[in-house]
Amino acid sequence: MVIGGLWLPTSKRESFKAEIHQLRERYRIGGEFKWQKVSPSRVAFYQQLVEWFQGKGDQLRFRCIAVDHSQVDLKLYHEDDQELGFYKFYYQLLHHWILDFNEYSVFVDFKSNRRRDRLHVLCRCLDYSNLSSEVHGVQAVRSEESVLIQLADVLSGMAAYRLNNRLREGSAKARTLEHYEALIGRQLAPTYKGEQKFNVFRINLAGGW
Repeated sequence: MVIGGLWLPTSKRESFKAEIHQLRERYRIGGEFKWQKVSPSRVAFYQQLVEWFQGKGDQLRFRCIAVDHSQVDLKLYHEDDQELGFYKFYYQLLHHWILDFNEYSVFVDFKSNRRRDRLHVLCRCLDYSNLSSEVHGVQAVRSEESVLIQLADVLSGMAAYRLNNRLREGSAKARTLEHYEALIGRQLAPTYKGEQKFNVFRINLAGGW
């Protein structure tokens, strides 16, 4: 399982969204774009999209965590609750990139939860564990309404595709992934904690980075 998200200044949010919409219009991409929709007829769009992301430098950053399901002991650590386990991993995704003396608004892909207070609890935990910063809220947004959430899905899909060794040579997904890897000069892989642009954290449930 790979969970990913974007970090960007609030001041850039609207302009970045507008630029992605312009890119969609240029390639005549209607509806939602996501990793599962990468196809030969759309590969040029997805290649340009990841190129656009890379070109934004540290103004637009991505972080994901990779979890090996076989290592997850729901009964021992998550009260035998898969939904609770998911949000604990989501907390880990966010917590380690919250910096002191900053303010954050968090937008997550809408997910039907058994418990309605999941996002409220996540926000409260982030607030309590980051006393010198402020998390204003964690808000669910449907992915079809947010091109930034769609972009996060594409980048998460790329990371999962490489980490899970699903590469099918010559496929549209492989071409998109390899185009991005050519831009950064390396294959996607787990990174050091301090990696700022495309941070991949493979969780070692036995401890360590």
